Formats: sequence, C-alpha cells, structure tokens
Amino acid sequence: MSTTTAAPPTLNQQSLARRISSFLFAHPRVRLTLLLTAPMAWLGIVYIVALALLLVTAFWSTDSFTGEIDTTFTLDNVISVFTESLYQTVTLRTVLIALAVTAIDVVIALPIAFFMAKVASARTKRILMILVLMPLWASYLVKVYAWRSVLSENGLLSWLITPFGGETPGYGVTATIIAISYLWLPFVILPIHAGMERVPDSLLEASSDLGGRSWRTIRSVVLPLAVPAIIAGTIFSFALTLGDYITVRIVGGTSQMLGNLIYDNVGAANNLPLAAAIALVPLVIIFIYLFVVRRSGALNNL
Repeated sequence: MSTTTAAPPTLNQQSLARRISSFLFAHPRVRLTLLLTAPMAWLGIVYIVALALLLVTAFWSTDSFTGEIDTTFTLDNVISVFTESLYQTVTLRTVLIALAVTAIDVVIALPIAFFMAKVASARTKRILMILVLMPLWASYLVKVYAWRSVLSENGLLSWLITPFGGETPGYGVTATIIAISYLWLPFVILPIHAGMERVPDSLLEASSDLGGRSWRTIRSVVLPLAVPAIIAGTIFSFALTLGDYITVRIVGGTSQMLGNLIYDNVGAANNLPLAAAIALVPLVIIFIYLFVVRRSGALNNL
C-alpha cells in the first residue's frame, strides 16, 4: 500500500505569500477593503439593485388583455394602493398586528432578558440562551403548522382550557398574533439581553444602597438605560411582521395582510407592477419607523 504526500511549497511561493501577508499587515485599509468587497458586492446586487427594480416596476402597468407589462411610466398603481379602501383596510390590519406582536414580545422578553443578564448564574445563563435559540433551529413552516394544530378545535389549547369554560381562538387575527409573536420572540430577547448586560452592576448596587427597592431600581435605573435595546428588539418584530404572509395564510383564516396581497398579485393575478406598488407600503412604514428611532441609539444594538 503506497501513500502520497503533497509537495511542500517552493521558496518562490513562500516568499510571494509572505510579501502579500506583509503588505496586507502594513495596510489595514486595503485588508479591510478586500474583506468587505465580496459581501458588499453581494448586498449591492441582491438587495439594493433588486429594491431599485422593485421601485421602478411599481410605476409600470399590466395589460389587462395580454397580461404583458407596459413599461410606460404611470402613477395609477401607486394611487390605487394609497387611496382604495381595500388596501387601506389591509394596511391598517397589518400595522395593528405588527404593533400587537411587538408589544407582546417586549412584555415577555423584558423579564427573560433581565434575568439572563443580571440574576442567573453563568451555567443557568448558558442553558437559557440555548432555550431561547432552540426555536430558531426548527423550520419556520413546522412551527407555524404546530401552532395551527395547537389552535384547532381539537388541539392542545382546546383540551387545556375547555374544562375551565374557555374556548380556543380558532383561526383568525388572534391566532396570527399568537403564532407570529412566538416566531419573532427570540429576535426581541437577544438585543434586549445585550442591552441589559451593558447596564453596570454598580448602578444597581448604588440604587440598593440608597434604599431603592427592586421594582424602583428596575423602573428608574434599568429600563431607561435599556430603552435603545428595547427599541432595537421592536425593529425586528415590527419589520418582520410587516412582511409576513405565510403565517396568516396558515392560521389567519380569511384574514389578509400586505404580504398576502403582494403574493397574490405576483402569482395568481400575474400583476407584478401592482404587487410592487403594494410592497412600497411596508417599505415606507419601516423607513419612517427607522427614521424616528435613529436618534435613540437603538441601531447600535442591532
């Protein structure tokens, strides 16, 4: 049985690699540029160019007879989206669902993040972090269909609350809020936990020395310092909910969100310009939200 070994690099190859390494070490800006070129190019091509094409497509139209796209500039789609009652109703429903999901996730995430950052031991903190991240290992569809099963008339929730006179919410807006809140909760816990960890323990000790009780310390010391982290968490839940359309199709019953209108016009209706015009609505909403929170320092916690 014979074995082969790779030939060692030649002296010229070694010297060339050493010169390149020395050059990059002496020029950190060049090194940084080379490191960022590939991801920035990918971001520019896949995201920025695609977004620009989406914006342009919103000002085109679709021939109602042939289904072909007319590239003549028109504002008809944009005017329809921002003036017709159907789109206004769905936009309002989508924003309210996003706000409800965000509020629920923040209320649940705050005590979990605080306990992980300031109370739990190192071992307990690691266990809790694994538990927070574990839902992210499961498929999105598996989690949503699991909630569909839980919320059904014969599901786990009905089995638990029916003996006490309760009823399952079934499929609709309430089910959508519950399922989406579960989906995005880890994305809210993580930035809030990171913000809580940056709160100095000395401030908590000083508050205790000055006679501040636990709730007073949390309300007057911890929460004001954690506001940027909380806002950072809301960006995730709010933005992700605005663009969701799969969850509401599975557990939402007849309810619709903006994502459903976009999906239907891209697929069954074959009206890409109208779908692009509808997509402008969540983009405008999230850009306004980011502009409002920009000065809070929340973006530094992302």
